[in-house]
Amino acid sequence: MSAVVEARDLTRHYSIGRGLFAQPATLRAVDGISFTLEAGKTLAVVGESGCGKSTLGRLVTLIEPASSGTLTIDGRNATKPEASERSYLRRTVQIVFQNPYGSLNPRKRIGSILEEPLRINTDLDSAKRQAIARDMMARVGLRPEHYSRYPHMFSGGQRQRVAIARALMLRPKLVVADEPVSALDVSIQAQVLNLLTDLQQEFGLSYLFISHDLGVVRHMADEVMVMYLGRVAEQAPKPLLFQRPLHPYTQALLASTPSVEQGRQRIVLKGELPSPLNPPKGCAFNTRCPHATDHCRAERPELREVAGHQVACHYAERFV
Repeated sequence: MSAVVEARDLTRHYSIGRGLFAQPATLRAVDGISFTLEAGKTLAVVGESGCGKSTLGRLVTLIEPASSGTLTIDGRNATKPEASERSYLRRTVQIVFQNPYGSLNPRKRIGSILEEPLRINTDLDSAKRQAIARDMMARVGLRPEHYSRYPHMFSGGQRQRVAIARALMLRPKLVVADEPVSALDVSIQAQVLNLLTDLQQEFGLSYLFISHDLGVVRHMADEVMVMYLGRVAEQAPKPLLFQRPLHPYTQALLASTPSVEQGRQRIVLKGELPSPLNPPKGCAFNTRCPHATDHCRAERPELREVAGHQVACHYAERFV
């Protein structure tokens, strides 16, 4: 099976001013991420707010450039692509944003919103664009009369269906879904998730699925990558990660999710997430980890394979 996305040591750093005379600080939003996403599969990226998962999504969709590292999409260099390559890559990768109320232009009708990607990226005439837009509306569960309506006339779930349809208009190979159901009522979330699953099977899509909700991730993912302060804490196939997490941070996330593994021992994280402008020395998680030692506080653990997981913990073998 071919890889749709390959990232190696991908970073995104920001220079943050701290006053007139102070040296600017460096915020390492993404700090050396490597992963491979196969065609037709879903890689879920999870972690607390501020861990860098949305920044990673913006790198993959070329909204922001990487500071360093390499990114390959559909076999093409996406790190610093030429103009012609960038045009191809933007058709290959699309994104569904978190907020369905803010991602659609309120001044345009739904038909115009759906046709816009075709108008910009193809030479199709108006009749063909309209036919494709109406077909995609039907595929996501919208009715023909919705074509001429404005976004304010729809519920949040319907708007997200429009956003999904727009993302698929150019038949991409990869869709980055950035918290696609977190702004929706719980009763609607399952409908949208099932729609995403059906569309993945129909079009052979790959998903980079960004979420903080492990219940949603368990429903969608083939593989899970857990991020903490811009780095990977643990990555494993979904069954392995949910059955036996090896990083204390992953264990805490799973234990804090009521719908997942009800019998799991509860682990309470101490303190707040450290500032990414001033991360702790050694393991970034050491200030909140119940198992931290002087070794953890002195030396940062690198990702290594333990029992089928990639895990950044000095003592991962304890949890096998």
